[in-house]
Amino acid sequence: LVPIRGQNNVQGGGDMGALPNKLPGFQDVEDDDARGKFEALWGHPVPPKAGLHISLMIEAMKEKAITALYVIGENPAQSEADTQHIEAVLEGLEFMVVQDILMTRTAEMADVVLPAAAGWAESDGTSTSSERRVQRVRKALEPPGDAKDDIEIISLLAERMGRGWGIPTAEEAWDELRALSPMHAGMSYKRLEELGGIQWPCPDENHPGTLFLHSWLWEETLPREPAPFMPTVWVPPIDELSDEFPVRMTTGRRLDSYNTGVQSGGYDSPLRAGGIIEIAPEDGANLGVAEGDTVKVSSRRGAIDVPVYFHDSLRPGLAFMALHFPDEAAVNQLTIDVWDPKSGTAEFKATAVRIEKVA
Repeated sequence: LVPIRGQNNVQGGGDMGALPNKLPGFQDVEDDDARGKFEALWGHPVPPKAGLHISLMIEAMKEKAITALYVIGENPAQSEADTQHIEAVLEGLEFMVVQDILMTRTAEMADVVLPAAAGWAESDGTSTSSERRVQRVRKALEPPGDAKDDIEIISLLAERMGRGWGIPTAEEAWDELRALSPMHAGMSYKRLEELGGIQWPCPDENHPGTLFLHSWLWEETLPREPAPFMPTVWVPPIDELSDEFPVRMTTGRRLDSYNTGVQSGGYDSPLRAGGIIEIAPEDGANLGVAEGDTVKVSSRRGAIDVPVYFHDSLRPGLAFMALHFPDEAAVNQLTIDVWDPKSGTAEFKATAVRIEKVA
């Protein structure tokens, strides 16, 4: 089972500790022994409690428990649900820094913008696929203007704040990770280049990497209890359908576009449909609209005008909008910001809407 990610290196981000309850290598931040390794190397205590995921961070910003934000490579002003609410929350911060390669809507709202290098062309490092394969990324171009590699930016900031540690190379930062994360310990740059990538866990430099993460499940005698299946009881969407909002709208991705379109919006594609809403042909007939007509899509939070098109794969009562075109079709003005208690993700996939022909 390999999850299909929305963009490259999502797996790598989680591996490196970009989760509120984990240190690099998926080590629990509340585990004293695991945390102690990092504290010993870094010479500084690590908070012993799990942090907040983004939905809880937004709530904390609303309550003024968080008053400053440092955003790296993210555009929450357009990517989060109920954008009217999230913009008000961001405007209410005392201070916000954005570190990014392009001037996003979030960057426009920031007090300080730090221009970063594009990780796919202007930086050295690694990328990890959904099959846990770590591969080398090699710098091909110098960053333009004042843009700098993320490692350099953070290192220079640390120096300005009196905690300078020099400016490590990407390989030096990687070797520090290997010293702290057992599942990466055997992945030197040399081996990654020689083998064309290695799948973690790879505990030492004689280990070939692990093709199947749970291959022990096929052993004659299991070395431990297998992981249990966790049944999930179906819970209906919070945003209920009604006579006023009778259509269920779901949002998702298009093959040719990327997140809020900050990068992919800079080029044309023959596959691009843009900021449209797609509905079942039967619903189009009932609404009295033709393909290309403008319709008003309303939810309990807002309304937008967009072109309508038909798609045979949609059943009557179900609509689809892509998330990539917030400047021409701000779909997250419609979505609801209630979130799932297990994933922490807002209910992007189940918005109750009304669709009306624009005269």
